[in-house]
Amino acid sequence: MADKKIIAIVGATGAQGGGLARAILNDKKSPFAVRALTRNVDSAAAKALAARGAEVVAADVDDVESLKRAFAGAYGAYCVTFFWEHFSPDKEKAQARNMAKAAKAAGLKHVVWSTFEDSRDWIPLSDDRMPTLQGKYKVAHFDAKAEANAFFTELGVPTTFLYTSFYWDNLISFGMGPKKGPDGVLAFTIPMGDKKLPGMAAEDIGKCAYGIFKRGGEFIGKTVGIAGEHLTGSQMAASLAKAFGQPVVYNMVEPDVYRSFGFPGADDIGNMFQFKRDFEADYTGARNLKLSRALNPALQTFDQWLVDNKARISLE
Repeated sequence: MADKKIIAIVGATGAQGGGLARAILNDKKSPFAVRALTRNVDSAAAKALAARGAEVVAADVDDVESLKRAFAGAYGAYCVTFFWEHFSPDKEKAQARNMAKAAKAAGLKHVVWSTFEDSRDWIPLSDDRMPTLQGKYKVAHFDAKAEANAFFTELGVPTTFLYTSFYWDNLISFGMGPKKGPDGVLAFTIPMGDKKLPGMAAEDIGKCAYGIFKRGGEFIGKTVGIAGEHLTGSQMAASLAKAFGQPVVYNMVEPDVYRSFGFPGADDIGNMFQFKRDFEADYTGARNLKLSRALNPALQTFDQWLVDNKARISLE
């Protein structure tokens, strides 16, 4: 282990970081070792990583000094934030700044930063086709990450900017799976019209990140977009129908309707889908399926993911 290069993984017990940690640990010939960063080293997920050989260390993205200690001596780091824990773009940017500062202080050779496009480059705040959120964002959980890119570049941190895609796991954890209507028929509801939605298994994000680290400096200073498939709502509904063995209709609501659903973050997610719908060519074009598979040869299709995960999707 001593000759392996350490990758410090923020959110190692979460979706993206956990996928990267497992990808490294599953590769017995990996040139890397896992340093799993977590706020709670006693959690079941943290203990599971430790049992598999990961070095588990306590760190908090709100505490830059804890990050500096956790990054010290590492070769690289995977940096990610979780907007849905607090719904605060300012907090997300502060956390990204802390990670960038810690990466610079530790002299890391390669950081992969999980980020997104700035939707305001396509739809400015003055454009009323989409409501402005919190006074200065269109898609808050995209735009804040995009603003945070500058923290890494201005400090000269050798960074790959990773554009991820819609988690198919949202059908489980965000309750976005098909639901039975009054007629008893399952309906899959997203405001994408007839446009394609880049999506992927959350686990595959980590595996693609592993592929980026394995390619050395090839992607430093570059933006890499990944996805498992680009699918329309109708195509996703057809796959869901096949998986569940019963009809699933695609409920093609308008973004305004989706924003009105009232769950926490509905306005932000409604705007997100509208951005992806209205600028489909640019959004899908930034997520190269061929490159994604080159980085992660085990990249799953939606149908493959459903075989393993359909039992976890609530239809109620």
